[in-house]
Amino acid sequence: MTDVVLKKDKEKAVNQRHPWVFSGAIDRVKGKPVNGDIVRLLNHKGDFMAFGFYNDQSRVALRLLEWDENTAVNEDWIKQKVAAAVNARANILNAGTDTCRLIFSEADYLPGLIVDKYADHLAVQILTSGIEKLMPVVIDELRRLLNPLSIFDKSDASSRQHEGLETDNVVLWGDEPPASVEVKENGIVYSINIAEGQKSGFYCDQRDNRRIVAEHAAGKKVLDCFSYTGGFTLNALRNGAASVTSVDSSALAIETLKQNISLNKLDASIHSAIQSDVNKQLRAFKDAGEKFDIIVLDPPKYAPSRSALDRAARAYKDLNRVGMLLLNSGGLLATFSCSGAMDMENFKQVLAWAALDAGKQVQFIHQFCQPEDHPVRSSFPEGEYLKGLLCRVF
Repeated sequence: MTDVVLKKDKEKAVNQRHPWVFSGAIDRVKGKPVNGDIVRLLNHKGDFMAFGFYNDQSRVALRLLEWDENTAVNEDWIKQKVAAAVNARANILNAGTDTCRLIFSEADYLPGLIVDKYADHLAVQILTSGIEKLMPVVIDELRRLLNPLSIFDKSDASSRQHEGLETDNVVLWGDEPPASVEVKENGIVYSINIAEGQKSGFYCDQRDNRRIVAEHAAGKKVLDCFSYTGGFTLNALRNGAASVTSVDSSALAIETLKQNISLNKLDASIHSAIQSDVNKQLRAFKDAGEKFDIIVLDPPKYAPSRSALDRAARAYKDLNRVGMLLLNSGGLLATFSCSGAMDMENFKQVLAWAALDAGKQVQFIHQFCQPEDHPVRSSFPEGEYLKGLLCRVF
């Protein structure tokens, strides 16, 4: 096994069990490991520190796996981690929910591997060269544990490029998943398209938050922005909303949302769907004098990195400012950020600025976060990406 030696005074993060070692922290490599190989990490004195995946094309040159020198990182180790992650989600899956995230990359000690369960189908994202090399082992273990009808590769192109990997969405096991797979979440049925849908096909990270927002929806006029296939919309309709308007730029998402309303036998007469850019549509509502009781703002990632944070903060502020202007006094704004670089304190500050610009007073009455199948490892705070606030606006 190849040895990689750290520069002096670069041990702190490794000793604290942070799983990333950046290329600038490496002094030298003893040998010529192939990208994706498991290597030994040594400190500048030559003492063992950890085992990890190596990749010289990535800023994160090492993704650490194991800190015990006496524990072999082999196929059995990988299988144990896969099984531990899957078994930890057993309490989530029940008669009303058959979809969740089974493996969440570094949080489950398998950096670069994401596995989502959609009824009897699995969608995976393979984002590191180390996991790419070990996928036959991963697939065998997933088959043993779950016996899925299909395992489909939905790897994100930009993330794979950082590791020098090509992208090809393909079937890894079984048959091509059907164009429509029906899943249940909190008793609501969704039709999803694994092969063509966004990310891995569905955003199961909002499972708890959809339910919480819907608890306030009875008798209310609701606006669901960036609605995708209708998670917040369907929950609001089922919980007695007076009306729901859904806005999304994707024609496929809007069409699937309408199918989901029919699947759940919800009242389509109190629902309207608008295919439009959300920011443009919010301004159109403002010009028309429209008002709502509840508004959901769940935009895509505005800050993919810390370097984009200032620009993202301006975008979040403007989006929420207009949203606040569309609320009746005392109305609720459920607003989210899925940008890992935007922490909760920064997000609260952005909303405070938005309130000031809108001439509104805002109370934060609930903090949203990602659910238990998206755990945050104590030594890897970067895994906490989804945050949100339920705001009462006056």
